[in-house]
Amino acid sequence: MSFPSYDDVFKNTGDRQTGDKALGLLAQPKAGDNAPAMSISEISTALKRTVEDQFGRVRLRGEISGYKRAASGHVYMSLKDDKAVIDGVIWKGNANRLAFAPEDGIEVIATGKLTTYPGRSKYQIVIDSMEIAGEGALMQLFEKLKAKLGEEGLFAPERKKELPYLPRTIGVVTSPTGSVIRDILHRLADRCPSHVIVWPVLVQGEGAAKQIADAVNGFSALEPGGAVPRPDLVIVARGGGSIEDLWSFNEEAVVRAIADCTVPVISAVGHETDTTLADYAADRRAPTPTAAAEIAVPVRADLLAFIDELKLRARRASQRELSLAKERLENQARLMPKLDALLQPQHQKTDDLAAGLKHGLQMRISHASGELAQKSGALRPALLRRKHDNAAASLQRLELRPANLQKRFANAGERLDRIWRLAEQLHPDRPLQRGYARVTDADGQTVTSRKAAAAHAKLGLVFRDGDIEVFTCAADKPLPSVKPMPRKKAGPKKSGSDDGQQSLF
Repeated sequence: MSFPSYDDVFKNTGDRQTGDKALGLLAQPKAGDNAPAMSISEISTALKRTVEDQFGRVRLRGEISGYKRAASGHVYMSLKDDKAVIDGVIWKGNANRLAFAPEDGIEVIATGKLTTYPGRSKYQIVIDSMEIAGEGALMQLFEKLKAKLGEEGLFAPERKKELPYLPRTIGVVTSPTGSVIRDILHRLADRCPSHVIVWPVLVQGEGAAKQIADAVNGFSALEPGGAVPRPDLVIVARGGGSIEDLWSFNEEAVVRAIADCTVPVISAVGHETDTTLADYAADRRAPTPTAAAEIAVPVRADLLAFIDELKLRARRASQRELSLAKERLENQARLMPKLDALLQPQHQKTDDLAAGLKHGLQMRISHASGELAQKSGALRPALLRRKHDNAAASLQRLELRPANLQKRFANAGERLDRIWRLAEQLHPDRPLQRGYARVTDADGQTVTSRKAAAAHAKLGLVFRDGDIEVFTCAADKPLPSVKPMPRKKAGPKKSGSDDGQQSLF
């Protein structure tokens, strides 16, 4: 591929200046053209200004698509119908003020201003507020959210808690200025006065759902015995209204708070024909706030009458039981034998034993007298003197003679001397006096074989006048053979030897 030369370019430029229609490489202004070339930023700014001037504020109706909430809190989405799509953005401050949680598929009416986004060459609507387009769309959102929470098990019957029969403290989540709280307090006072704690909240409009959820969670988080008494029952109440007025009780945060509440909850939102998701999540639904108070507590007068009836029944039952016990006791008493009849055999037995005791005592005295006479006859002086003489003779025969004792001591001393001389001859250090040495290991134990000595790297030699340490070859090396020294024949023992050794045999 060849590129045009500078002369060709210059020629083409000259042709343009002379009005030639040939295309050139460099842009040159045309005769009569007074519109300079615009930059991309300039045209984008001009378009932005034009769109914002022509469509300062609009209301658009469409279906939400591609809903996404960024980490910054801004919301991005698209609004579409069957023929067109427009991008939309809701800044963080406006997004937090929405009265409902947007989702894909909901038809809404968005109010805002049109503008352009130069970074993508698109136009979009900056939404200031957004509403659900009609009750049909609200019901569609209602059914969608109901199905979603139902699949999670928030409406399951096994999650429902039993209501206390007579709650001491009742928590009420409602508006403090409406007629609802007055109706509840009046009905409770008529039926059974109770301690009521009111948590004031908004029941409609911006921020109402968050306040209701926080109030339910707050009652659930109270600890028993704290500064604020923990309620035994919670009533979430509101007066009647349209589906839009009651929508705060359809918000997911409120439904989850009621379902997770550790205190039993009664939902009393709207009139009998009104239904909210809070009714499905609560442990009990009341058609009206007044009916919620009737469900919460029994009638005090009926309760007192019932207690009186129980007292009367208990008194009658106790009296009947006493009369029956008295009758049974009398019957048993008639069947029991007389006391005299029971004691007659015992009286007779006692008399027999008394007579036998007297006879036995006489016989015992008689036997004792005979034995005493027999023993006293054996205690004669001549007999005692003879026994004394026999004992004295035996004692004289057992007299200890000194000669016999000295002989036994001499024999024992000789045996002890022989044993001591033998022990001296057998002492292991006795041969050391004749020039021998005793081999010991590191623990001082005597080594008696060559194999045992080879197992130690250091040995001790014990002589008559002291010890020395010696070192052997390594345990894994064989020891050099040592020719045993010839033993001298034992000759006749010289007389007058200084060691005094004697033969053991």
